[in-house]
Amino acid sequence: MSRGFGIFWMLYMLFFAVPFPMILYYNIKDAEPPLLNETNPWLAVGLLGLSVLLWSIVLLSWFYKWIVLNFVAKRNVVHLAKHGVRRKAEILEAVKVSKPGSKYDTYELVLSFKNLVNTDIIQKAAVNDSKPQQHRFEKGKTVDLLIDKEVKKMPYFIFAGSEASINILIIFLITMGWLTIVTLVAWYYIYSYQTESNGMGWRFIIYWHPLLICPAILMFYKLIFFYFINRIFNGKQGESELIKFKGIRTTARLISADQTGTYINEQPMILFKLEYVDEQNQTRRAEIKKIVNLLDLNNVKKETVDIFYLKEDPSRIAFAEDLENVS
Repeated sequence: MSRGFGIFWMLYMLFFAVPFPMILYYNIKDAEPPLLNETNPWLAVGLLGLSVLLWSIVLLSWFYKWIVLNFVAKRNVVHLAKHGVRRKAEILEAVKVSKPGSKYDTYELVLSFKNLVNTDIIQKAAVNDSKPQQHRFEKGKTVDLLIDKEVKKMPYFIFAGSEASINILIIFLITMGWLTIVTLVAWYYIYSYQTESNGMGWRFIIYWHPLLICPAILMFYKLIFFYFINRIFNGKQGESELIKFKGIRTTARLISADQTGTYINEQPMILFKLEYVDEQNQTRRAEIKKIVNLLDLNNVKKETVDIFYLKEDPSRIAFAEDLENVS
């Protein structure tokens, strides 16, 4: 259900990024044809350059996300297999989620192990079992993990013995799809020039031309969803994982919990002010913001709460209960 909802919104936003600006532009253009001889040629060249720059950024970002990241992830797994910090994890829960007849048995696991500073943590993970006859992933058994000592590159941990491979056919098809998009963009430049220039060069490019407005909207989406939401509301990418794998657990005293006035999906953001004693026996204070369900507002003002803090930067903290959901 959630996947279908995500696809719907992706197509919905794509419509307003590409077809909708084109529909508006050509309807306005047909109603009020632009006076090309009155257009500043240097302005047109500037807008053309900006258009090419925006499309280059959009297309290269897609190429990196769809294709390059696969090779980066494989390289990171190989590096982790050689240089990762080994930990032994106990399987607390194991649920088989693969369908009958699947190539591999897939399990969703809940693991318990010590992080990089020997603090006990709970971690959810999924694994494909290529040797089901060995029954390695059952509740109560132990498995070996390899953790990235810097917690900077995904994946942050792998199962010992894991191997990374790339499906060349899938990468080829994705590359062909990306090249098709590049070809369509290049074709639209040629088509627009042939049908709109009227012997006046690129003077037909205006601020709301699809060659400029379409990539601008796509860039706007990228900034909104990947910067604004992830950075402002969820913190820096990887921050929770860093604190979980390199953090020390302790109990903090809750000084105050006040609403900030910000609401996300009608749920209030709460500013928590905490006080705790670190491993050097120094008393520290820290603040953390969190979106709290309206039904849980009566439970936010506890006397104490468990947190994780970074040894090298004790001001960076996270609630222990939130880190249990980081997978």
